[in-house]
Amino acid sequence: MADVKAFGESVMSSLEKVIVGKRQSLELVVVGLLCQGHILIEDVPGVGKTMLARSLARSLDCVFNRIQFTPDMLPSDVTGVSIYNQQKNEFEFRPGPIIGQVILADEINRATPKTQAALLEVMEERQATVDGVTHPMPKPFIVLATQNPIEYEGTFPLPEAQLDRFLLRMRLGYPSISDEIRIMDDQKLLHPLTTVSPVVNGDEVLAMSEAVKQVYLSNAVKRYIVELCIRTRNSQDVYLGASPRGSLFLARAGQARAALYGRDHVLPDDIKALAVAVLAHRIIVSAAARLRDVSSDKIVQEIVLSTPVPGGSFEASAQDQ
Repeated sequence: MADVKAFGESVMSSLEKVIVGKRQSLELVVVGLLCQGHILIEDVPGVGKTMLARSLARSLDCVFNRIQFTPDMLPSDVTGVSIYNQQKNEFEFRPGPIIGQVILADEINRATPKTQAALLEVMEERQATVDGVTHPMPKPFIVLATQNPIEYEGTFPLPEAQLDRFLLRMRLGYPSISDEIRIMDDQKLLHPLTTVSPVVNGDEVLAMSEAVKQVYLSNAVKRYIVELCIRTRNSQDVYLGASPRGSLFLARAGQARAALYGRDHVLPDDIKALAVAVLAHRIIVSAAARLRDVSSDKIVQEIVLSTPVPGGSFEASAQDQ
């Protein structure tokens, strides 16, 4: 897994030229990239969500498209439209901005449910169907969607089916005092985004994604993952718990994190580190818990703390290989 570790370090080092002091958040982005999963960035304006997506696209030498969602946006504005060409006497497909490699879906919760639904097929099946014709997405393909957790006026909350399509949810948060001063210094003459150049390419991303699938996942860790998901379903503070897709995505993310640290096997610590990011947005907090100001993040944190961690060896034995 040395190749995956070197890959992750090069991508994170490139992103750190623009996103200062957020190593843990950047690690989650690389985990999502290695899993070929989509990422929901929920944070206040001005903390670098757009810059993160743009710098990721530059680092990967991938096609970057930005979609600024508004209430009047139609599904065809996202996926594309067929236009009749009078000279050729046939319909031509004009691809929408969703057909790219690194897609920034900015303020996704400002789009109407009908437009949000247009993303379901694209995110899950990596294809868009327009006028009965299916158009595959290029590879690699990753959606980084943003939403503002503070401003709710004029927004349409993402339905559970769409939230479940995101591999993980993350936040950048405000920088520390020293990091904010460094950001001011870095942008005094030139924006650091202009210094970002490709460190890997799309083919390497796909190769590393395949390599991550070979990371060993012991039966004990699999049971630990399923136990965490079951406890979200049985919690008194939860109206709807994590789906089986949640356990599958948590396992995949665990494999990616293990590979980033140079290991060929997943540890319970990998799962604990990723549980909130992968599971919290998949559960619906009950009305009684919301009245007590209990968040989904806190519920998952308490479940992780109260669930017994398996012991023993987590490496592949001779008979497993």
